[in-house]
Amino acid sequence: MDLAGIEMRTVERCGSTNTVLLDEGKPGVLLAAHEQTAGRGRRGRHWYSAPGADVAFSLSAEIPKPVAGLSLVAGVAAGRALRALGVAHAALKWPNDLLVGGAKLGGILVETRGRLAVFGFGINCRRDGALELRLRRPLASLDQFIRPDRSRVIERVAQSLLDALEVFNAQGLAPILREWERMDAHAGQRLRVRLAGGRVLTGLARGLDREGGLRLETSTGLLAVHSGRILSARAA
Repeated sequence: MDLAGIEMRTVERCGSTNTVLLDEGKPGVLLAAHEQTAGRGRRGRHWYSAPGADVAFSLSAEIPKPVAGLSLVAGVAAGRALRALGVAHAALKWPNDLLVGGAKLGGILVETRGRLAVFGFGINCRRDGALELRLRRPLASLDQFIRPDRSRVIERVAQSLLDALEVFNAQGLAPILREWERMDAHAGQRLRVRLAGGRVLTGLARGLDREGGLRLETSTGLLAVHSGRILSARAA
């Protein structure tokens, strides 16, 4: 792997690549791990990671100021890279999941500390039927679509993220939102969304607002959700 200006490191095992880079506080570092023992998703959820079963890495970068929408930037970058690698139907679930055909392929966790942003990626590399049974939901994996080369996947996703961040820093969120909507797994579908406070909304997915919030067409009008989780989706 080789990315211009990026310090590349790989470890056999660590707790969380995101936590390591946040604690180091240094931009321009990519840390990959063959196994994470304390991988995390959004809101502290556990990311299940068996040795060699997934592509797990984090990349640290300096940002001008804390801004919303970084998870969407990372999602577009990952979706773009995976499609180029041959996962033709890679899609995005708001705000930070990678899907193929409704099955979860991976997740993204973006954490900031001052002007440091750490972008964490977990992408299923090989099918794990036992994990599907434990989670009681379908999972997708790279080996269903391509012959996964972990180093190549990491390099392509990381370079795509660096390219997307360059666009984001120069032009803002608008071009990122347009590309995100082209990869939206739930465009036009009827969604149930749990808000951060626990309330559940139902409505038709109508893309994103200017700040990256999920727009829902509900019985009371068009609403934007900026913090929440999609519980279910079905054709309208």
